[in-house]
Amino acid sequence: MMGTTRTRMRSAVENLDVGDFHIEHVSEGESVELPRWVSDELVAQGMAESAEAPFENDVFSALSREKMMGPLQLSGLPPDFYVRMRRRLGVLGSGLTEGKTRSQDYERLRAVCYDLVGIRLSKLLSLSSSSTPASSLAEKLTPEEAEFFAISQSLTKEWKAGLLGSGR
Repeated sequence: MMGTTRTRMRSAVENLDVGDFHIEHVSEGESVELPRWVSDELVAQGMAESAEAPFENDVFSALSREKMMGPLQLSGLPPDFYVRMRRRLGVLGSGLTEGKTRSQDYERLRAVCYDLVGIRLSKLLSLSSSSTPASSLAEKLTPEEAEFFAISQSLTKEWKAGLLGSGR
């Protein structure tokens, strides 16, 4: 929520305080970088609209990249990817009563997200049982994935040691 996002103003604002964030002057139609939480508040009030491409595009692109990579290769994801994914699913999921199209959008995005998470989970598990050091994957993993990788790598080492002995 503290990351920035591109926002297009629907109305001009001057000397506006949103929480502890101050907006000096922004004209109608102007695009500005704002903290995500500020942008969300302005959008909710009808004063602005998101100027970013829909998150669905990011998910479909990530899934395509992941499918093209080898079984022990990961494509990079931005650090806030899963946070944005949960938020988008929440927004679409909360609108299930708004009609069939919204429900279909939610189910489609949910299915693609499950596919992406499943593929990455499978790769992370395979990599955790290999001798791949976490440092070589650091720039490709989200914080959630880095934590999962560290835990699964530790569990794998313990399990192997239990099966094969301590190597003395």
